[in-house]
Amino acid sequence: MSLSIGIVGLPNVGKSTLFNALLKKQQAFVANYPFATIEPNVGIVPVPDTRLNALSEIEKEEHKMSSKPPIVPATISFTDIAGLVKGASKGEGLGNKFLSHIREVDAICQVVRYFKSADVTHVDGTPNPENDLQVVNMELIFADLQTLEKQQPPKMNGTKEDTVRYNAIVKLRKLLNDGTLARDAGLTEEEKNLVSDLHLLTIKPMFVVANVDEEDLKEKFPGNTIPISAKTESELSELSADEQLDYLKELGLEESGLERVIKKGYEVLDLISFLTAGEKEVRAWTIKKGTNAQNAAGVIHTDFIKGFIKAEIVSFENFVELNGWKKSRDGGKARFEGKEYVMKDGDVVDFKINA
Repeated sequence: MSLSIGIVGLPNVGKSTLFNALLKKQQAFVANYPFATIEPNVGIVPVPDTRLNALSEIEKEEHKMSSKPPIVPATISFTDIAGLVKGASKGEGLGNKFLSHIREVDAICQVVRYFKSADVTHVDGTPNPENDLQVVNMELIFADLQTLEKQQPPKMNGTKEDTVRYNAIVKLRKLLNDGTLARDAGLTEEEKNLVSDLHLLTIKPMFVVANVDEEDLKEKFPGNTIPISAKTESELSELSADEQLDYLKELGLEESGLERVIKKGYEVLDLISFLTAGEKEVRAWTIKKGTNAQNAAGVIHTDFIKGFIKAEIVSFENFVELNGWKKSRDGGKARFEGKEYVMKDGDVVDFKINA
């Protein structure tokens, strides 16, 4: 499934540096002045998953292959969106052009400047993380209010759904005017579905990257906020895998900030991965939590939904413990599930399809 996260924030907070580190190459132009990124840069990033390495090794041994089958990780699309400024919803800076780019993504990663470098200019002169976060949120709120103000009451012969939808819009207008984001408005699932066509910006899942100095990486932040040094991540991206591990160990960290960004994206979007393992490849597939086996099969190929018969499933832990499909089957750990089975993260699956 397609998954996209937009990287947003004020100018010069480290968005493009973070984006470049994510892609491990300079795809975005980084410069010390506002609007260095004019058009959104998009890059596909693999989701770190050490389980795939274990499965690949097992498949090699089980099938007595000369080399391990290739690994195909799940991916996330990151979009580096140019800096918002106060008044963007009214056309300031590059205005609604940026807001339209945000509208297209599934989740928002808001980068906020905490680093103290005097060499990097701040759009308002003095960095103030709380104020900067509020500026961006308010611009997103103003943009959503513009969308909501265009909505008209239902006609006299309107349906019950039309009334529920408009009542939700009225509720949203009031709360957004009070500074509440749409995702915190307490909408029911029905209301969310009925207003989904509005593509509201503040209803999207969001997490915050606190772009800190390296010495502040262990600082604790509340909620969905991740401390990351974009400068350090940029330096890490130039090192080999072993050198990265050594560097992280020196910093007292278990994983890179980029890995945490990607995992947080999965978390806020309520995603999991199921796994397939065979001689041709070992692969992770992204699905929403709560997806049943039949629809999970459709992620591999849409024809699999119609042709679905059953799914043979082994937990990742059992698959590794018993070294592959054969011993998992012999040991009674492989089981068949029907189309309504709800997939779990780490399920190793072999779908049986009617060709």
